[in-house]
Amino acid sequence: MSDDQLPPCPECASDLTYESGGFLTCPMCAHEWTADAEDADAEPVTRDAVGNPLVDGDTVTIVKSLKVKGSGGGSLKIGTKVSGIRMIPDSGDGHDIEAKVAGFGEILLKSSVVKKA
Repeated sequence: MSDDQLPPCPECASDLTYESGGFLTCPMCAHEWTADAEDADAEPVTRDAVGNPLVDGDTVTIVKSLKVKGSGGGSLKIGTKVSGIRMIPDSGDGHDIEAKVAGFGEILLKSSVVKKA
């Protein structure tokens, strides 16, 4: 997106917006937003722990050790790769990823504890 195509700030209507790390930023009021936020009809985007968008089939790595309930006291260690994730609607508890992990079977993960590989 070039500067002449950037939309004005939704907060103060300034036309001085610029791109900064995947966000649009207004230097006048310091408001930040994503270009996706402009289309209210768009499906919400699930993002990983560092802000990368996640989609079905992505490979992710675990960014913090996790105790897995129902696995006999097992845990997933930092750096564990999980392939072929499936995005599911957040059921209110923050789990929005379904995946199969060797040694654990099918598990639910939170997007806040994974990073796109």
